[in-house]
Amino acid sequence: MAKTAQLDLPLVMPAQAQKHVTVNEALARLDAVAQLRVVSSTAQVPPGEVTDGASYLVPGGATGDWQGKAGKIAVWSNG
Repeated sequence: MAKTAQLDLPLVMPAQAQKHVTVNEALARLDAVAQLRVVSSTAQVPPGEVTDGASYLVPGGATGDWQGKAGKIAVWSNG
């Protein structure tokens, strides 16, 4: 899938089925980074309970679903 250069947003392709999925993913990413509020930059594991829109900077040595994702932003979006 083609993506934008800066924010890595998915682009809608000609004749693409279910265009709303691609557009909604792009909007969720924009919503997360437009006014980024980081809950934690030291949590080593994904939290058990989070609120929609919560963002975490994934540190080195993270485990679970964050393993191998150091330096990325994890965002809880739309459940």
